[in-house]
Amino acid sequence: MPVQHVIEHSDDGSITVWLSEHEPMQRMKGMVGICLHPGKSYVEAKVRLYNRTPFAQTFLWWANVGIRVHEHYQAFFPPDVTYVADHAKRAISSFPIARNFYYGVDYRKGVDISWYKNIPVPTSYMVTESEYDFFGGYDYQKNAGVVHFANHHIAPGKKLWTWGNAEFGYAWDRNLTDADGPYIELMAGVFTDNQPDFSWLRPYETRTWSQFWYPIQQIGPAKNANRFAAINVEPINDKLKVGVCVTEPFEKAKLLVTAGGKTVLEDICNFAPGRPYVREVRGSSEWSVQLLTREGQEIIQYTAPKVQNSITSLPEPATEPPPPKDIASNDELYVTGLHLEQYRHATRYPEPYWKEALERDPLDSRCNTALGLLKLKRGQFSEAETHFRCAIARLTTRNPNPAECDAYYYLGLALQYQERLEEAYAAFYKATWNYAWQSAAYYHLAQIDCRHLRFDRAVQHLKLSLRTNSDNLNARNLRATILRRLGASAQSAAGATETHALDSLDVWSRYELEVLSGEPTSRSGVPESEGAKNAQTQLTLDLAFDYAAAGFWVRLKICYQDT
Repeated sequence: MPVQHVIEHSDDGSITVWLSEHEPMQRMKGMVGICLHPGKSYVEAKVRLYNRTPFAQTFLWWANVGIRVHEHYQAFFPPDVTYVADHAKRAISSFPIARNFYYGVDYRKGVDISWYKNIPVPTSYMVTESEYDFFGGYDYQKNAGVVHFANHHIAPGKKLWTWGNAEFGYAWDRNLTDADGPYIELMAGVFTDNQPDFSWLRPYETRTWSQFWYPIQQIGPAKNANRFAAINVEPINDKLKVGVCVTEPFEKAKLLVTAGGKTVLEDICNFAPGRPYVREVRGSSEWSVQLLTREGQEIIQYTAPKVQNSITSLPEPATEPPPPKDIASNDELYVTGLHLEQYRHATRYPEPYWKEALERDPLDSRCNTALGLLKLKRGQFSEAETHFRCAIARLTTRNPNPAECDAYYYLGLALQYQERLEEAYAAFYKATWNYAWQSAAYYHLAQIDCRHLRFDRAVQHLKLSLRTNSDNLNARNLRATILRRLGASAQSAAGATETHALDSLDVWSRYELEVLSGEPTSRSGVPESEGAKNAQTQLTLDLAFDYAAAGFWVRLKICYQDT
């Protein structure tokens, strides 16, 4: 699908190509910036996701690298990975040596499935646990490979996909490549370790991170890697083959290798991208490799793993949830329904589980809130209102100030959509009593203020909204719109400019700057193909709804597109 785009030049000499879209299903905003840095050999993907909707939404992020493969290509995962999982964790295999049936293939004799040549059918496998930040693949014909690096605390996802090394897979390779297939896909997940494995974004929440890819040469599959270097150690008889590749120059760096408690190599040299370091040294046990800057700061290290005496048993694969009637507790009914909603299950739905819980307990607060939100998204506003009021009745049975205020916030939305603005105002204000809902609730209070021309109060509410979520683009932009409406053009322009710098493809701040100046801010972000006009229309509709929600009904004129 067509996307917005812009090229960004930074003061440090790096250049980023930003791509952005409002995805058509949930209307959330996703953007990625492909960035090259001077003097560094990695490609950085800067990711920025923004939930521009008033609802909590789920998202799934996997970055995908396609790689030409052949009989001598091997995928590599960190050394602590002992098993991998299929989609939805419905099957588990030991790794790298598979010893069971996986995707219908009998691997019981022991087959190394890290090698493309050994996988005959379309197959996925994903890492579920690792304390390392990297994975990749290595081409033994070219004696070169690729490494992916990202913080494993937020980016645990590491996956291989192949069509399989057989005729069925070759046919798909021919269909999906020009002339350089077969191929595999090395996929990297952030806030996810499986497919599907969705995470949540709160209303108007922004999530940002970076992922890195870089080449390695001559060292073989990495045993450890970070943003600065990749390192491999291969014990060969009574020797160690040590290889290091770096992503930026390190002058007079020290490589220190110990084995059996003794130093077997201490080498000071200049490391640089594209100049792999490979040495053989004596030593076969209790070895450790460390690369240090000339100031003594550690760049990377790797220590021989402890030998495990026994094969760790595999975890059990995931199972299907039982029918609602067979679930004993309301708590499990709620969690099961939430799972089906969060993972957007294609054939099973959350409503039967939540309805079963409400048949047992009509005031169950969590199931009423969940079912109300489902109906709210479907436009069933009065039914949603009933569920939220039932939830609030239970939550306030003994305590008028509940610990969670999502039912109040969503009640406010249901009332706002029914044009019962004063009732909505009271519900949103109650939601602000809870920190988690302050940014979203204050933003909707500001919308209602604007509908009643209470612009000064709206500005104050937006200030409070931004206090707990400074990246709430809707709040930032509505504030700029109000200031323009009040005649404070300089303040409006300053706010819109700041937001435009934060997100150069944010359609609202761009439009505000164009209205203030009478000139297009930039044409570079506008798709020019005929098919792209539909995507531009979607952006315009989203912008129109944002203005309309706050009572700004002046006809929009999109200055930066000649249509």
